[in-house]
Amino acid sequence: MGHRKYSAPRRGSIAFRPRARAKSLEARVRTWPQLAAEKSSLLGFAGFKAGGIQILTVDDREKTPNFGKQLLNAATVIATPPIRIIGIRGYKHDLHGQHAIFDVYAKDLPKELSRKFDSKIKDDGLSQVESLLDIANDVMAVVAVSPNSIGLAQKVPFVFEVAVSGEEARSQYDYVKNILGKEIKIADVFQIGQNIDVFGITRGKGIEGPITRFGVKRKQHKSRKSVRAVGTLGPISPAVVMYTVARQGQRGFHQRTEYNKRILIISNTDKDAENSINPPGGFKHFGLVRGDYIVVRGSIPGVPKRLVKMRQPIRSVSKKVLEPKVLEVVVK
Repeated sequence: MGHRKYSAPRRGSIAFRPRARAKSLEARVRTWPQLAAEKSSLLGFAGFKAGGIQILTVDDREKTPNFGKQLLNAATVIATPPIRIIGIRGYKHDLHGQHAIFDVYAKDLPKELSRKFDSKIKDDGLSQVESLLDIANDVMAVVAVSPNSIGLAQKVPFVFEVAVSGEEARSQYDYVKNILGKEIKIADVFQIGQNIDVFGITRGKGIEGPITRFGVKRKQHKSRKSVRAVGTLGPISPAVVMYTVARQGQRGFHQRTEYNKRILIISNTDKDAENSINPPGGFKHFGLVRGDYIVVRGSIPGVPKRLVKMRQPIRSVSKKVLEPKVLEVVVK
């Protein structure tokens, strides 16, 4: 790179370190919002990305130049089969973090869960668990969602934990106990017009160089030896390459979170036959969406058929939820 006559900002972002491959196809939700609701409810759901469409709506954001005008929004369809509540897990918090103190599972588990669970897992008994609620700080619902229920080839269900709203562990436990072994639909957790947070694993790109991976500027065409390489790896002393230097490596297949994605449509099974969301021949690389689905504004990370987790918004400003005015669904 040589001597620089004028100062310039660094080339390439050092955000999202480390840029390594995700450990699993299933994204992890590390934080859940604290909602002070009168009734306890699940704070999350899961679905499978189907594809993109366009939605014609009326802009209902006040104090914006387009308020009251028609907007053509890029949107994403997420197939959301019902999730089954298969267990209850209680946590206790101390100086070293949180630790699971009890597990309770439903008696009649689906046959597909035998691929996930060991036969040694047994029911701890509800009577023994209720005595531990006094020392428990949080109660989580253990849920399962099956890709096979919407026509995907995978038979092994995804099993994960979903937080429950409520200030006390006993109220959380009573709510999960009532729905233990039952199926919950997307309309029971989210409502039209609200914002949600979306978790997913992005599309993998493989090994990429620093130009594509970090946006480093190309050198001049008469540069010595290389053009698409970093101009300098650092000073001669200390003789180490700093982590801030853009290098080649993995690009894509990272876990990413999209905040405040607005729900434009939640499917109604009574109207699906009349107004189908499927384009002719189905969505590319996914097929036909059968059953429940939602449409969120904008794009979400991942490829079709990939698991997408959704959560109540953690950054949302408390305001009244307005149902969007959908004029037309553009499906090609």
